[in-house]
Amino acid sequence: MEKHVPIRAISRSIAVLQAVNRAGSLSMMDIAHASSVPYPTACRIVQTLLHEGLIEREPARKRYRPTALVQTLSHGFQDDGRLATAARRHIVAMTKEFGWPISITTHVGHRMVVRDSTHAITSLTFNNYYPGYTLPILECASGQAFLAFCSPEERKSILDTLRAIPENSANNTLDLFESNILVEEIRRVGYAAKGRNKYNNNPGKTSSIAVPVLQNGEPIGALSLIYFASAMRPSDAVDKYLAPLQKVAQTVAEEMNERFEVQAA
Repeated sequence: MEKHVPIRAISRSIAVLQAVNRAGSLSMMDIAHASSVPYPTACRIVQTLLHEGLIEREPARKRYRPTALVQTLSHGFQDDGRLATAARRHIVAMTKEFGWPISITTHVGHRMVVRDSTHAITSLTFNNYYPGYTLPILECASGQAFLAFCSPEERKSILDTLRAIPENSANNTLDLFESNILVEEIRRVGYAAKGRNKYNNNPGKTSSIAVPVLQNGEPIGALSLIYFASAMRPSDAVDKYLAPLQKVAQTVAEEMNERFEVQAA
C-alpha cells in the first residue's frame, strides 16, 4: 500500500456525511454539490448511510437529514472548549465595536473547524456559521495562519497529506507553502489574508484576515475577521483591524496560560 494515499470511497463518504450534518437537511442534488461528489456516487453513498442509520429521509419531501447516530462518531473525543470559552467575550466585544463577525477556529486534519463565532450577533454577515463548520486549511486565512506558525514537523505532515490528495496536485498555494515562501511572508507580517473566500456559503462575497492564537510559541487556533469583499480593500482591512485582532489573540492566549497555571497548581 502506497504511503499517504487516501481511499477515495471513504473520503467521499465522509464528505457526504459532513455535508448533510453541516446543513441539517439537503436534497440529493444539494448533497452532491456540497460534497463535490459526482451525483451517481453521492446517491450510492446516501443509500449506504441510510442503511447504517446515520441519515434519514424526511417524511414529506425528498431531503435527507442526520440522525442521532452521528453523535456516536464523536464518542471518545474530548474537547473541553477552553479556547472558545476564553475567546468568547473578547470576540463579542470586538464585533460590537467594529461590526464585523469574528470566528475562532482550530486545526483538525487538513481542515479548520469553527469553534465559535459572532455571526449571530451582527447584521454584517450573509450567514451564521455554527461550531463544527469546516474549511479547507489551504483555502482560508485561518488555515494559512495556522500553517505558517505551526512547527516545521507538523506543517510538513499536513502538507504531505494534502499533496497525496489528487485535487491538490496543481494547487499553487500548496506549492508556496512547501517552498516556505508563504510561511516566511505570513510570519513576517503576522497575519494571513484571503480575498473573496470561495469555500463558504456565499462564495466570493467575503474576505478575511486571520492571526494565530499562540501558546508557548505554538498555534492552538486562529482568530479571523470576516468582512464583505465589496466593502473595503484588503489593505484597508489590515490597517483598521489587524492590531485589534492581534490584541484579542494575545489576550486570549494569556488567559489560557493563566488558566493552565491555576489548574497545574
